[in-house]
Amino acid sequence: MHDIGILPKNFYENIVNRLKVLSKLRLDEHFETQDGSIRYLTKKNTTVDMRISVAPVMDGEKVVVRILFRYVSDLGLDSIGLSDKAFKLINDNLKNPFGLILVSGPTGSGKTTTLYAAIRDLIDTKVNITTIEDPVEYRIDRVNQIQVNEQKNITFAKALRSIVRQDPDVILVGEIRDNETAEIAVNSALTGHLVLSTFHANDAISTLPRLYDMGIEPFLLSSTIDLIISQRLIRTICPHCKYSKEMSIAELKKIVPGIFKVFPKTKINVFNGKGCRECGFTGYKGRTAVFEVLAITHDMKDALAENIKSVQSIINEEEYISMFEDGLDKVKKGITNFEELVRVVKIPEKFLKE
Repeated sequence: MHDIGILPKNFYENIVNRLKVLSKLRLDEHFETQDGSIRYLTKKNTTVDMRISVAPVMDGEKVVVRILFRYVSDLGLDSIGLSDKAFKLINDNLKNPFGLILVSGPTGSGKTTTLYAAIRDLIDTKVNITTIEDPVEYRIDRVNQIQVNEQKNITFAKALRSIVRQDPDVILVGEIRDNETAEIAVNSALTGHLVLSTFHANDAISTLPRLYDMGIEPFLLSSTIDLIISQRLIRTICPHCKYSKEMSIAELKKIVPGIFKVFPKTKINVFNGKGCRECGFTGYKGRTAVFEVLAITHDMKDALAENIKSVQSIINEEEYISMFEDGLDKVKKGITNFEELVRVVKIPEKFLKE
């Protein structure tokens, strides 16, 4: 976060009320949270959707505007920053006729964008795709999209239970929030559907025990789950003020102690942004994602059916790229820098040891 400007306090009420009117929220409500949306057409005829969130705070109301650009709904898996290995793993699993694919990460980590990219690659006249979302962020042609509406009693669980009877080939569940939704999603994957969903977990490995804690039996998980993707968003270096400099491994070890395991040379070139008008003098412009992709192998499925804790040791032996290692690859390519990577992604233990 950084300050763009400070508006005089006497404008505050008018600005909040204007945003409430545009997003069809109640003007007379000041003590409850409210959510709405605005669709805006720019001078260049570009449609911009905005999600508005209003929350009561000690001194009034806090407003957050989330800006969604329509071009995101046109992105495919080949344009969201996946490495070649991660792209192949995801693409191969999307060809499965049934199974469960989960994308985990905190709020605002780009999980929905990744799912939309996967859905775009699956669109075909022979494939019946249905989604349940809260909210429907982007409209996608040839996809049946259902909006969750608690007031009308349309929840993730109830909508999911209904659409299974509509004979979909692919089901996208916006988020697995509770035990009921998790159970129906797993059962849908068992009964011949390819199910894609998001889940709140810190990384791919912790997704399995979290599902178990929600009441999903290990033998059901082993029969259904094929792939877990975990991700975070990191800022990219501004291309207008980008520069490279040589740093010694000794300097880099102050940021990441075990960095010599990846960069055996004594000196390497790293990229940074000086800061200019284009990037608001931050040195960063735009964002990309760092990914961790964990394919659930047959050995892992067997271990999962017996004891969920034993999967950890097998995962460590499998070849898979962690988010940090994916981020290091993006640092090498000059897409981002070390400071941004360690700000967002936890450093694995093997890189903390000399």
